[in-house]
Amino acid sequence: MQKHITSTIRRLHKSASHHRLTDRGAWKERAIIWLAALVTGLIVVLFAHLTEHAIALFGSMTGQHGWLALAICPSAAILLAWLTRRFFAGAEGSGIPQVIAALKPETTPEKIGIFVSTRIALGKIVLGTAALAAGFSAGREGPSVQVGASIMHAFRRFLPQHTQRNSKHLILAGGAAGIAAAFNTPLAGIFFAIEELGKRFEEKTNGVLISAIVLAGLISISIQGNYIYFGRLAISNIDYRILLPVFVCSLVCGVAGGLFSRILAHHARPDSSRLGRWRSKHPYLWAGFCGLMVALLGLVSQGTAHGSGYFFTLGTLEGQLHMPWYYAPVKFAATVFTFLSGIPGGIFAPSLAIGVGIGAEIQPFLASVSPVSIYALCMAGFLAAVTQAPLTSFIIVMEMIDGHGMVISLMAASMLASLISRLFCSPLYSALADLQLAKIGQDHRNHV
Repeated sequence: MQKHITSTIRRLHKSASHHRLTDRGAWKERAIIWLAALVTGLIVVLFAHLTEHAIALFGSMTGQHGWLALAICPSAAILLAWLTRRFFAGAEGSGIPQVIAALKPETTPEKIGIFVSTRIALGKIVLGTAALAAGFSAGREGPSVQVGASIMHAFRRFLPQHTQRNSKHLILAGGAAGIAAAFNTPLAGIFFAIEELGKRFEEKTNGVLISAIVLAGLISISIQGNYIYFGRLAISNIDYRILLPVFVCSLVCGVAGGLFSRILAHHARPDSSRLGRWRSKHPYLWAGFCGLMVALLGLVSQGTAHGSGYFFTLGTLEGQLHMPWYYAPVKFAATVFTFLSGIPGGIFAPSLAIGVGIGAEIQPFLASVSPVSIYALCMAGFLAAVTQAPLTSFIIVMEMIDGHGMVISLMAASMLASLISRLFCSPLYSALADLQLAKIGQDHRNHV
């Protein structure tokens, strides 16, 4: 009996040593990673609160005088574009392509700071908030990915000298924690890391990734409560009648999302046309023009073009608002011009809003199922078509509306819409990440 106990203790000790459970350096490493995850969650939640106040500020400024947007949007676009290019290069756009570029094998440790850093995180938060205060059609969820990746990466300097943790493991975990804390969707954070950021799930990253998501989510829940992004929505029982809506929503959203991605990817590339040369020569005038277009779209749509679209989406899902017929095309155009202006801002939340707008238009023709079901299918379908990340898209929507009863239909809509989108454009974030890497190569050749 004593021999058996001794043998068991030896095995346990050997197992503990193998997993570095008795290594003080390993515990220091874990403590630093956990602290980084907690800080990431805190900053992402604070970023969310800042953007909410920013959207409310723009609404209060233009509520009675919508024409003020004609002055605010163009001037703010010029200023934000100048600040981005002058002080916060790398903070432009969504930020997800930069994180993907930072994780590429060809990105050396010396080049990672071009894509993720505390400077970029600060610029993303300040300028992203300012963009929403100026009425641009953008979200803070995509930028939260770059902010989270930057914060986690910044903590690498505190790790023990001979740590087994690669800095890219921290970037991957930070990006996933950012999306999880932004939407309060922990499962989506994991799948986003697998499907969009890292394209793989290595054993070495398991603990870092999951602990970062859990701790960032814990901070989010502690501050905001265990909320559901769009609340618990009443979804009727799903049966065979959902088949036609799934097909129609997938087709419409797949085409619309594919065109959306194609426009963004095409205009992000260096363009040798006359317009492209003018844009390159006069980036601030171009930003001002894009701001003017957003302002005009807001003016003709009674303000619905501005902001992330969250409150319009929430009101429609709860049945308290009726989206006008022009909402989806106006939001589509406003988001495109916001992206093309070169200022910081994401496309996740506007994509969800566009999806609901599309759903509101086709719902009267699909009266066999509840309107909320149509909205959910179009949200997942359009987001999947834009990102071509169907797993992340359907899980995000499922967690945001507590729609576990629609798992199969949301999955089907996301997969079909993503496949249709591929007929128009390659995966958007990957294409934009390749452009980020191409800029490094161009800069290197210019210096040589």
